[in-house]
Amino acid sequence: MTTIRTLIDDSAAALTAAVVHFGHGTTNAQDEAAWLVLWALGLPMDVNSSTEGEDAVGARPVSDADRAKVQALVEQRITTRKPAAYLTQQAWLQGVPFYIDERSIVPRSLIAELLADGSIDEWLSTTTHNVLDLCTGNGSLACLAAMAYPDVAVTGADLSPDALAVARINVEKHGLQNRVTLVQSNGMAQARGPWDLILCNPPYVNADSMARLPLEYRAEPVMALAGGKDGMDFVRLLVRDLPQRLTEDGVLVLEIGNEREHFEAAFRGLPVFWMNTSAGDDQVLLLTRDALVHWMHEQPTQF
Repeated sequence: MTTIRTLIDDSAAALTAAVVHFGHGTTNAQDEAAWLVLWALGLPMDVNSSTEGEDAVGARPVSDADRAKVQALVEQRITTRKPAAYLTQQAWLQGVPFYIDERSIVPRSLIAELLADGSIDEWLSTTTHNVLDLCTGNGSLACLAAMAYPDVAVTGADLSPDALAVARINVEKHGLQNRVTLVQSNGMAQARGPWDLILCNPPYVNADSMARLPLEYRAEPVMALAGGKDGMDFVRLLVRDLPQRLTEDGVLVLEIGNEREHFEAAFRGLPVFWMNTSAGDDQVLLLTRDALVHWMHEQPTQF
């Protein structure tokens, strides 16, 4: 008899044998298999929250028709190399569900952790009212910011009209139409502010890394990933414009992934605060306007 547990184990073995890559909501074959199986069977992703519990759900028998449905989905994951989030059109950040499809990068920003655990809060004040989520993609960070800070107005900006269409679905899904505004903007050209807080998970992957990305990442919009030779093309333009886009006490929270070395080479001596995340303390930084302005005065030829 095939049970949900054996189906998950068999699916994990198939994913492992096919050497698929993870990183779009899961980090290993077992978790990804559970996601695909539970979604295909219409079961909640967190079986621990069900009335039966994980053991009871895992022991449920699976019909031949449901087994075939799961096997087809797992095979699609293997043959297409598309992230599971695209196949299920679901993704989660900090336990919050979001709609996603190929028009936008799969949401996975570490900034979501900082919004949830309050790490940014000490840098904010009662005058923090206007928040920008730059490169908003599917709008997940904009929505999470609105949920974390009920008294602020959030704007989600992106160059891609396709991504903004996905973001609009999520804003409406979470009933945030009166809290989150979406704008198409090339950088901050159409999102001029000034802003009290800017959140930004920009395209930052350097050219060498882009050339080596697994197929799962290549299924995502290139413009959401590629940051030029050293990954800093977008970030340079952002830093250049920041003094005019932040309020006097404004701050930027910027995700740069594995590009700290390139960031520090591009902005030598720029005083930033590295934030602690589940991926380490060199993936996300916080920059104050005051620190940036003082640094720029010492770099007259660069800016």
